[in-house]
Amino acid sequence: MKEVTATMAGTVLNIFVVAGNTVNPGQEVLMLESMKMEIPIESTTEGVVLEVKVNIGDFVNEGDILIVIE
Repeated sequence: MKEVTATMAGTVLNIFVVAGNTVNPGQEVLMLESMKMEIPIESTTEGVVLEVKVNIGDFVNEGDILIVIE
């Protein structure tokens, strides 16, 4: 299993995938808001989304696991 983690602290603004979706490297899977900037979070691997561990509006810290990919 591979994990997509937060690159910085922020609030989850939008989630573009759900469990069961296939993702590719470089595909935007989530959008964070930090210091009034929108920060796209991309998948670094190809696979199938097993779990989305956050919800819109959640605050996350740098390094937190956001999405698990198989």
